Amino acid sequence: METKDKTTITVETTVQQPLEKVWELWGAPEHITQWNFAHESWQCPAATNDLQPGGRFVWRMEARDGSVGFDYAGTYEQVVPYKSIVLKLDDNRQVRINFESLGDQTKVTEVFEVEDANTIELQRNGWQAILDNFKKHAESQK
Repeated sequence: METKDKTTITVETTVQQPLEKVWELWGAPEHITQWNFAHESWQCPAATNDLQPGGRFVWRMEARDGSVGFDYAGTYEQVVPYKSIVLKLDDNRQVRINFESLGDQTKVTEVFEVEDANTIELQRNGWQAILDNFKKHAESQK
């Protein structure tokens, strides 16, 4: 049996919020819809999120003009509260998210397997932009 090493990309940010707040904002559907898009011409009009092992998530991503959209969806494989999330996307790619407390700040690191439809640079930039949106949203919360 032959196995192929999968290419991964890592993106990260440091959020000026404590770990507990970052965890809450990451998992709450009403907050996911506020940050889960890579560009202002896109939106996340709906999100469901069952953040537990075996739980499903479906985060709708679409252009604001309605011209194109897709569901970012999958199943949580491992959830260690306030520490890490491992999920499997519906296209069978794995994503690992780590949360590291830095006192009143939290470092969020995502490692994801690439897909074949877009360049590595486009994927890295898109995932980083979404993470940057999360940071902006999280830091705007009291």
